[in-house]
Amino acid sequence: MSAHAKSAVSRLPLAALGGRPACFPRPLHVGAPNVPAPAALFDRLAGALARRYLSNHGPLLEEFERRVADRLNVRHCIAVSNATSGLMILARALGLSGEMVMPAFTFVGTAHAMRWIGITPAFCDIRRETHALDPERVDAMVTSRTSAILGVHVWGRPCEITALEAIAAQHELPLLFDAAPAFGSTYRGQPIGSFGRAEVVSFHPTKVLNTFEGGAVLTNDDELAERVRLMIRFGFEDEDKVVELGINAKMSEASAAMGLASLEVVDEFIAVNRRHHERYRANLAGLPGLSLVPYPGDDRSNYHYAVLEIDTERSPISRDALQQVLRAENILARRYFYPGCHRMEPYRTEQPQAQASLPETNALVERVLQLPTGTALSSEDVDGICGIVRLAFEHGEEISRLLPTSAP
Repeated sequence: MSAHAKSAVSRLPLAALGGRPACFPRPLHVGAPNVPAPAALFDRLAGALARRYLSNHGPLLEEFERRVADRLNVRHCIAVSNATSGLMILARALGLSGEMVMPAFTFVGTAHAMRWIGITPAFCDIRRETHALDPERVDAMVTSRTSAILGVHVWGRPCEITALEAIAAQHELPLLFDAAPAFGSTYRGQPIGSFGRAEVVSFHPTKVLNTFEGGAVLTNDDELAERVRLMIRFGFEDEDKVVELGINAKMSEASAAMGLASLEVVDEFIAVNRRHHERYRANLAGLPGLSLVPYPGDDRSNYHYAVLEIDTERSPISRDALQQVLRAENILARRYFYPGCHRMEPYRTEQPQAQASLPETNALVERVLQLPTGTALSSEDVDGICGIVRLAFEHGEEISRLLPTSAP
């Protein structure tokens, strides 16, 4: 190392340049679980054990479904083992086949759920400003093979629901929503969960509200709800009568207990998220080429995603270099949803032409970086993260020259 480089390292005490993590001896994870008070969970678990009723739609699950449906103002909440199974069962319950128009800028589980049951994801590009499906491009992608449209509420922000509803109605297609990250958010004053034919929400530990592992299908369609309920319990209508092809996708009583305990304090979780988001915004204001993805002011949001968008033409440091700096400091920032579903298998091999039709998606996956948030962080933690980000921007060119060349 040159004398100049050694001098730079001594002035910039960053772990990525050979120092030690300055603020965080233990990793800060994106999506660290929000957890309720243990007593609120343990009391319910004790009741389940005393009843010896651990699964098969017990009283805790019934209460959880009812309370979620009431909160989201939707007629039916069908709790499932996870959101992936919920998406698969929903598509089967609707009798879908052929292709489904959906974004490539989403968690790959969305695409996998459809591909697993024989439906081909037809990847559609997004709007740069919303990060969600571009309705005009959706309209152009509908063909005779299209059986449904699937919107994704990216970052918990609602996609352009009204425009998608009009397109779906015009083409007489069911409109579904992957609402995995959107519990607690609203669209035009109405809770996410009651739009389209159905929505699927996730209660994975990385979400604002979790049930250890789980999800739910949400719908106002009575017939569809009944079919989904049959399908998640092997198609049993009663003890000896099977009337539907089904699988086991039930949520357990233990998971429902966690969900109920978390529901009691989810508004506190959201309040913490909002404080963190506002603190990130204030602390990172003015950095060239960096913006914190905002939440719409006219609706409620869960603020569960603190996402940076970095303009490489204006920023003194690249997104990947910034991630390298942060991860060395035990801040495990993530490149969501890198590199895009269309660049992952099996889609990369099956649909090589998709790459050319997704310019906004291709650009966005190179710009966004998700930071930790949630109740596992303190306000001081957020300040510490922001301090490292600011240091990286203030010395971006110097740091970029000194960083190891290996990708993060």
